[in-house]
Amino acid sequence: MYPPESSGFERCIAFGWCSGCRIYAGNMVHIHRKRVLVDALASLSADDRERLLRKEAALIDYLDGQGIGRH
Repeated sequence: MYPPESSGFERCIAFGWCSGCRIYAGNMVHIHRKRVLVDALASLSADDRERLLRKEAALIDYLDGQGIGRH
């Protein structure tokens, strides 16, 4: 979310959700600067990525369909 030179670099938006009841929450979380995060949208085209990033519900639906983030 933030470039490496930013003081906010170690912050990241985290989503958690329930597939059954469709309730989700997003929070700002701390991620250590040395931890490398996987980009769950890396395989998408620029247009598909942009579409998902504009709507949280669409993003959650996509990630849920990929089995990402489910507990």
